[in-house]
Amino acid sequence: MRLADEGKRSERTGLSVVLPFFGKKPAPGQGDAAPRDAGGGRGDDDDVPPPQSTELSTLNFAGGDASHALARCAGQVEVQEMDSGAGAVYEEAAVLYANGNVGDAEKVLDAVLEDPAANAGDGLWMMLLDLYRLTGQRQRFESRVLDYATRFERSPPPWEDLSSQAARPRGDIAPLVNLSGNLNGQATAQFQQVTVIGRKSGAIRIDLNRLRSVDDAGCALFMGLLRQLAADRVKVSVLNARQLVNMLAGQVAPGRAENRDAWLLLLEMLQYSGEQERFEELAVDYAVTFEESPPSWAPREQAALTETAIARLDASLPGAFRLEGEVVGSQAEGVRKLAAFAAERQNVDVDCSQLRRIDFVNAGTLFNILATLQAEGKKVTLRNVNAMVGALLRVMGVDQVSQIMLRG
Repeated sequence: MRLADEGKRSERTGLSVVLPFFGKKPAPGQGDAAPRDAGGGRGDDDDVPPPQSTELSTLNFAGGDASHALARCAGQVEVQEMDSGAGAVYEEAAVLYANGNVGDAEKVLDAVLEDPAANAGDGLWMMLLDLYRLTGQRQRFESRVLDYATRFERSPPPWEDLSSQAARPRGDIAPLVNLSGNLNGQATAQFQQVTVIGRKSGAIRIDLNRLRSVDDAGCALFMGLLRQLAADRVKVSVLNARQLVNMLAGQVAPGRAENRDAWLLLLEMLQYSGEQERFEELAVDYAVTFEESPPSWAPREQAALTETAIARLDASLPGAFRLEGEVVGSQAEGVRKLAAFAAERQNVDVDCSQLRRIDFVNAGTLFNILATLQAEGKKVTLRNVNAMVGALLRVMGVDQVSQIMLRG
């Protein structure tokens, strides 16, 4: 077990540190890479020789505006209805949003969700909720999440302001510590360093996206770290708290007075993820199980969108290609650079945490590149894609030449 510095950054961009918790050191020649499906893949393969120059496929969407491109290419794009509620409405809303017609896209989605006979699936609901997050409409978002939870009997996504107005300069971002691997009682030295970093900066971000397991001793250490940071008045943001919530949920059982630290850490993480109803139910179970008063609900400050996105960019996907902002019109240079980025990589992660919108033409350019990379035997994963962009990419068939993973 060791402390690995993911790379020093200037004070302007903030510090990023990764804390891997593995039971033993990897054999010589092996990296510390996390499983690829966790978003922490290495993204390259030293044994694979650099391929020849990459050429785009013949399906060309470039040139002209989005509506003309759509008309020319409609016969070449196959739209398949999906269980998530895709179809005509799914396609129409995706294209409207891609073209910048946000209000019309909202009306289309709202109309079908209001129609009881439509039996809209989870996909259309997530599109509308993400549309509200992308446009900063918190009040409308909160008016819909209860309907979502009632219909699908599961927790809705938390509110995050994904609008461009929510962005902040990177210089304001607190240092980032990324926990990875297996957290156990041997992490004392690492957590002491986290405390030092937090005291020095006055704020710290802790990302749990690459954490794979945690035992009761690890829970006690993590709880101790959070208490110490609170005592030192260090502002703490926990990113991807649900990763740990889901992990701990299987380690506690009502009526079984075991793993007390796991109970307490689970209650703490529910406050960071903003799940009050689930917290209150678990608090009752805790009181009955341990015959003592549970912690009181006190929602922790949620990490802002920009912090979440940059955390994923800076640490969770250290070798990822980035798509950011609104990729529209002539702003396709970033998309075209993907071919060069992938030239010497066999497995390619594309982080879309900060990608708010991509228009039809640029999505077509992306399809061309990904189709060529697939033909070369490369595996490309688009991660943290919002539901509106994800819908367009599926309409365009991008999911046939890459893996698309939507954000939570």
